[in-house]
Amino acid sequence: MAAQPQVTIYSTPTCHFCREAKNFFDDNKVAYTDYNVASDMVKRKEMIQKSGQMGVPVIYIGDKLVVGYDQDQLKQLLNL
Repeated sequence: MAAQPQVTIYSTPTCHFCREAKNFFDDNKVAYTDYNVASDMVKRKEMIQKSGQMGVPVIYIGDKLVVGYDQDQLKQLLNL
């Protein structure tokens, strides 16, 4: 079995789809790094520079970008 790629999510505490994505990761035992871009201006700027997106969630699985909560795409990228 291949090692799981690094998973990073840029999120805010009030974002429903961010919560859904994190619940999905938790339910599937996927380790992830969560950056709260509501309070972390450095990570907010990084997210916008890397993705061109202002909205959350912005999710990276390895070097693959997922904007929003797309469970099918996440499953595919994580081989779930």
